[in-house]
Parts: sequence; structure tokens; C-alpha cells
Amino acid sequence: MIAVTGAAGQLGHQVINHLLLQGVPAAQIVAVDLESAKAAELATLGVDVRFADYDQPETLRPAFAGADKVLLVSAPTGPDATRVRQHQAVIDAVIESGVGILAYTSVTHAPTNTMGLAPVHRVTEQAIAASGLPAVILRNGWYAENHTAALRHAISSGTLVGSAGNGRMAAASRADLAEAAAIILTRDDQAGKVYDLTGDTAWTLSELAAEAAAQSGTPLTYANLPAEQYRQVLQQAGLPEPVVELIVDADVAISQGTLDYITSDLSTLLGRPTTPMSSNVASALQA
Repeated sequence: MIAVTGAAGQLGHQVINHLLLQGVPAAQIVAVDLESAKAAELATLGVDVRFADYDQPETLRPAFAGADKVLLVSAPTGPDATRVRQHQAVIDAVIESGVGILAYTSVTHAPTNTMGLAPVHRVTEQAIAASGLPAVILRNGWYAENHTAALRHAISSGTLVGSAGNGRMAAASRADLAEAAAIILTRDDQAGKVYDLTGDTAWTLSELAAEAAAQSGTPLTYANLPAEQYRQVLQQAGLPEPVVELIVDADVAISQGTLDYITSDLSTLLGRPTTPMSSNVASALQA
């Protein structure tokens, strides 16, 4: 039995869909999350939906009962100390439940990644190693959707803004990363493995804007802003402060080359090239 945490979230939900596509019986999949409409949707497919809350450790062990494998989808954006505590609660519950292997969604080249989101993942990887649990680490690269999601609004204004300069990012689609996670969860020889999962090619925000302009037939240029000015733009758009800080920090890191890093791990797992940036743009414009 395979349990997936954060099952109502964008990544977890897609992992479960890919498990079903790969022929895993719905009754052998456990969707672990807070109660929600998306979780209820999975239940209609025959998936075993179980309530659990990272902040209520007593709910975690029952959620993992009978599971052979657990995918810990990292907790949503929040204070580092809170996220580390939440991840530790899952690790403890996995141990107590006698789960055979834990998979964890970390961040690309976690040991040296300078992004503000990386320390949580480093500490969690260390906690997993210290626990002695058989584990497989999925170091997910940057989601292409983190930037393509802004394209429709950018086209309406004629400008895509950011602070990434000419930095390149080997971003991958969330769907590709979810499919890779499902593939890993269906294999039996994964304990001790670490995957660095990136797209096959790296691109800049200027290239992203040019592709969106070509596909939409509407002029679109990339305007690189100083980090503080970009922060103000995002704040004025009404984004929560933690999200604003995450986005600005990520763009600055991209400008410094942090995500200009390509491996073949993702395409090898998928057995095909990763989804190209042009296709991610097309999906965003059609949404």
C-alpha cells in the first residue's frame, strides 16, 4: 500500500493520478491530507482517503497504518522551524507505523543550494538519515509553473516582471515531477537512492517571454527589476508575505545561477525527454 501526504495539493494529487495511470489499484493508494473537496474527489475513485494534519501528530500514525511506502510531500510555505517540526512528526509516525520506505520531496542539489527554501530540506534530509529509515530522496527542481502561471496576466499588461536577470533555470513541469514520483513509488529497489530532478534544458525569463509572445501573438517583454521593487509589485498584487519572500529570493538565486543545473535523472525515470518550456507555456495560455 502506498500513502501520499499532501494528497489534495497540486503535486500530491497529481502523484496519485499517475499511480492510478500506472495501474496501481485505487484501494492500494492512501491519500493523506486535511479534509477537502479534492480529497473527496479521490475517494470517488476508490482511493483510501485518510485525514491527517502535520500539526496534529496523533493523526499521522493511523493515516499510515498498513502502508508499505510513504511519500512525504514537503509542507507548504511557512516558518522554517514549523516545517521542520511538521516533517519530523511525519518521520516519527512512519517509524512507529512500520512503513518499509519513506520517499521525500526535497530540493535540487540540496546540500549546496543557496535558496532560502533549501535549509528546511537539508535539515529534513539529515533527520531522515539520522532516523535510520530506508528512504529515497526526490530533489525536485524548480517548477516551471512558478513562472508560467504569471504569463496570462503578463500578456494583458505587455510585461513579464521579475528579478532573475539573465539567469537560467532548468525548471520542470509539476506533472513530470509527479509522474517521476509515482514511478519511484512503484519500484522496489529505491532505498538509499537520491534523484536530482531537473528539466532537460535551462531557460531565462526573457526566453519565456519571447515564447509566450510567439504563441499568443501578443508582444511581451521581460522587465528585470531590483529585488526590492519586485517585492513591492508582488505585495501590491496581494500575495501573502511568505510567498512574496519565496518568489523574490528564488529570482535572486536564479540570477546567481543557482538553478542553472541539469541532470538526466528526470528524463531517465520518465523514459522520455522532459516537457519542454514551449509546451509548459502552451498549457499556461490554454488554462
